[in-house]
Amino acid sequence: MWPGLAGALLAALCYGAASVLQAVGVRRFAESPAGSPLRVRLRRANAYAVGLALDGVGFLASLSALRTLPLFLVQSAIAASIAVTAVLAVVFLDTHLRRSEVLALAAVGAGLVALAVSGSSGPSVILSDTASLILLLAIVPTGLLALTAVRRPFGRRNAAGNGRRAGRRRAVVLAIAAGVGFGGVGIAARVVVIPDPWWRLLGDPVPWALIGFAVLSSVCYAFALAAGRVTTVAAISLAIETVVPAAVGLRWLGDAVRPGFTALAVLGFLATLGGCLALSRSGELVTLESSGAG
Repeated sequence: MWPGLAGALLAALCYGAASVLQAVGVRRFAESPAGSPLRVRLRRANAYAVGLALDGVGFLASLSALRTLPLFLVQSAIAASIAVTAVLAVVFLDTHLRRSEVLALAAVGAGLVALAVSGSSGPSVILSDTASLILLLAIVPTGLLALTAVRRPFGRRNAAGNGRRAGRRRAVVLAIAAGVGFGGVGIAARVVVIPDPWWRLLGDPVPWALIGFAVLSSVCYAFALAAGRVTTVAAISLAIETVVPAAVGLRWLGDAVRPGFTALAVLGFLATLGGCLALSRSGELVTLESSGAG
């Protein structure tokens, strides 16, 4: 169980740093002077590429954790990446946490300990062919939701106030789609089975669902960050990508809590999620300061 916990915590560290770098990269690209050559705009957004690399490391670490740990534990640990963001702001940007944010950090830490104690390790159930296909097809409504956010005007563009409200609404819808997509990645990673020989994966819907959700969620998250506040985007996507896979895992994938530890698991889950949501405002502070640093 301990190697899985180490993988989940490593994923949180990587994702916490990556989300900040991606937000900085997206906004620097959008704020490039009009008419700038593409290579200059891409150079300004190089932080996004570094963030993507950290996302890759975090994904591999979470994939390792999901082979033995239930979704409610791993997804909660990944959600704690927002706590990593808050700590990075203190260490590297000379910011100061409010008392409420210190309490939120403590809640996240206590919640993760409670989940680690109450979680029961073991492999997931093997999905039927029908369930695997349903998981793959779930990409379609998620993609349609994101497409609706991109194409729908959400208000009149000629009024500054309406334009800002439209951007916030678009960011909310895209954050929802990103959260569902990240949750889909977690579910697919939990149930994927590596066959022998490995090339039989090509005929399995689950790895294709994993890839599809990963691409879709990354794109939606990037567009959401460009359209709205990182606080809103992080809070919505974190909540969805934590709650939905946890419910799916407990209901259908064989995830379990150690006997007699159900109450502790529920309290740990709520403490972790609540602390992460409270800390999401720290992500805005980091992004703003980073964007102004060159």
